[in-house]
Amino acid sequence: MALETALSGWRPHLLSALRIMSGLLILQHGTAKLLKFPVVPNMSNVSLSSMGGIAGIFELVGGILLVIGLFTRPAAFILSGMTAVAYFMAHAPKNFYPILNGGELAVLYCFVFLYLAAAGGGPWSADAMFRRRG
Repeated sequence: MALETALSGWRPHLLSALRIMSGLLILQHGTAKLLKFPVVPNMSNVSLSSMGGIAGIFELVGGILLVIGLFTRPAAFILSGMTAVAYFMAHAPKNFYPILNGGELAVLYCFVFLYLAAAGGGPWSADAMFRRRG
């Protein structure tokens, strides 16, 4: 109980930290696919018209929006759906178990983004800044 009480005051700020870090992590997928940085061998030759290229656009734009905390709920909801599609199209056909099909990251992203869609961006977000002004 004491730990819960001690950490409860940090909850809004940890929500913002989760949003920022998950945004930065998904952003690197988009930059690797579209901007070729960092260089990732299986992501460096993605065509914009392919599923990977389209996902790269979502990752780049959605990642930027999440890092800033702008339109957090819709951006996170779209990214949640995109990562669910990635899991079922690229990973699930290989094996039932995520640890065997390499899909743990896609599943985790999906549920983190779904949580952010429900919880919002937290106090360190452009969304919160605009709410305070309006």
